[in-house]
Amino acid sequence: MADETAAPLLHSTTLTADDASPRRNRFAFVCATLASMTTILMGYNLALMSGAQLFIRQDLGLSDVQIEVLTGSMNLFMLVSILAAGWVADLLGRRGTLVLANAFLMAGALAMSAGGSYAALVAARFVTSVGVGFARVVAPVYNAEISPASTRGVLSSLLDMFINVGILLSYVSNYAFAGLPVHIGWRVMFAVGALPPVFLAAGVLAMPESPRWLMMRGRYEDARTVLVRTSDTLAEADLRLQEIKQAVEAPRAAGSSGAGDGDGFAVWKEMLLRPTKSVRRILVCVIGVLFFQQASGIDAIVLYSPLVFQKSGMSSNSAILGATIAVGVVKTCFILVATLFSDRVGRRPLLLASAACSAVTLTCLGLTLCVGDTSTVSTAACVASVLAFVAAFSVGFGPLAPAYSSEIIPLRLRAQGTSLGTAVNRVTCALVTMTFISLADWITMPGCFFLYAGVAAAAFVFVYLQLPETSGRSLEDMDVLFAAK
Repeated sequence: MADETAAPLLHSTTLTADDASPRRNRFAFVCATLASMTTILMGYNLALMSGAQLFIRQDLGLSDVQIEVLTGSMNLFMLVSILAAGWVADLLGRRGTLVLANAFLMAGALAMSAGGSYAALVAARFVTSVGVGFARVVAPVYNAEISPASTRGVLSSLLDMFINVGILLSYVSNYAFAGLPVHIGWRVMFAVGALPPVFLAAGVLAMPESPRWLMMRGRYEDARTVLVRTSDTLAEADLRLQEIKQAVEAPRAAGSSGAGDGDGFAVWKEMLLRPTKSVRRILVCVIGVLFFQQASGIDAIVLYSPLVFQKSGMSSNSAILGATIAVGVVKTCFILVATLFSDRVGRRPLLLASAACSAVTLTCLGLTLCVGDTSTVSTAACVASVLAFVAAFSVGFGPLAPAYSSEIIPLRLRAQGTSLGTAVNRVTCALVTMTFISLADWITMPGCFFLYAGVAAAAFVFVYLQLPETSGRSLEDMDVLFAAK
C-alpha cells in the first residue's frame, strides 16, 4: 500500500551508497521549489488588487470602505483554512493539502473574473482565501521538514521568494491589461491566475511526501527513502531518521496521542493549556516574529502603493503602475539576498538588520510625504524611500519570519503551531490592509508610516531579546535550544 502512494520522483531513482554525496541537496531543492511555487498564486491574488482596485472602483462604483474590505478581507477569510490546515495536513499529508490548495486557487480566480457585483467579488475572494490559507501554512512546513540542516535556511526562504514572484507578476498584469476597457481589463487580470494551479498541482503530485509525516504514519521505509534523497550523506539520513523517530515516539511513550494520530485536540491542549517551558518560549517567538512581520506595514505598501504614489504627486495611472512594478522587482531581488545568506550569516543578524533598516526607511517615507507642495524631487524621494523599505524588509523579515517560525516548532506541534502563528500573521495583516485608508484619513498618511516605523523599532528589540540563532541545528534539536534559556 505504501508503494502505491509513494511519489513518482522516488520511483525513478535507484539508491546506492555511491549516491550519498552533497548533490543530494539538489533533490531537496527541487522538492522545496515545487512546494514553494504554490504560493506564487498567493502573492498574485493578494497583490493584484493594488492595481485592479483602480478599475473595479470605476466599473462597479465601489466606495473607499468597500475597496478596503475587498482588498484586505482575504487575510480574515483565510483564517478558516489556516486554522484547519494543521489538521488537514496531518490527515491528508503535506502533499495532498497543497493539491487541495491549488484547486481552491483555480476556482477562486475563475469566480473573481466572472464577478458582477460587490457581493460576488467578496464571495470569490473567500474561495481564493481558502487555497491561500492552505498553501501559506503547509508549504513552509513541508520545506522545513524536507530540508537538511545545512541548507534549510535557503530552502525555507524560497517560499517568500515565490510569493514575491507572484506579487511582481500581479503588478505586471496590472500594467499589461490597464489599457483594456475598464469592465474587461480587471477581469482578465484575475482570469490569468486560473491556469497555473493546474500545472502546480501536477508538480506537487510529482514530489515525495514529507519524511516526518511518513514517520508519523509508521511508514519508516518510505521515510528513509526520502531522507536518503534529501540528506547530504547516508549517515546523515540515518541520523535524521532516528531523531524523527524519537520525536514521533516521545509523546506516545508519555501517554499522549501526539500529532499524526488524529487527536488534534491533544496538540492544541499541549500548546495552549499545558505548554512546557520550551514550548511556551517557542510560541512567544513564533507569534511575535509573525506579528511584527505584518505590523510594520509591508502590505500597506504592497496593496496601496498606487495611493502612496498619488499622494507623492504622481497623477498618471501608467506611471503609478510602472512604479509598483519597480517595487515588485526590488522586493523579489532582495529576497535572494536572504536566501543566499541565511545559512551563512544566520537568521538572527539578518532579522536585526531588517528591522533596524525598516524603521529608518519608513521614517524617511513619512518625511517625504510631509512635503506641502509636491515636486519631482519629493516624488522621487518618496519612490526611493518605498524601494528602500521593501529592500530592507525583504532581506530579513519577509522570507525569514515564516522560515524561522516553521523550523523552531516541535514535530508533534508543527502543523497546528504553524497554523496558529499564521493566523496571528494574517489577522495583523488584515488590520493593516483594512484600515490603511481610514487610518490615513485620521492621522494622515505620513502618520501611518511613522507608526509603522515605531513598530519596526519594537521588532528590533523583540528579536534582540527573544530570538536565538537556529542555523545549522536539526529540527529535533530545537526543544533543547529553547529550553536552555
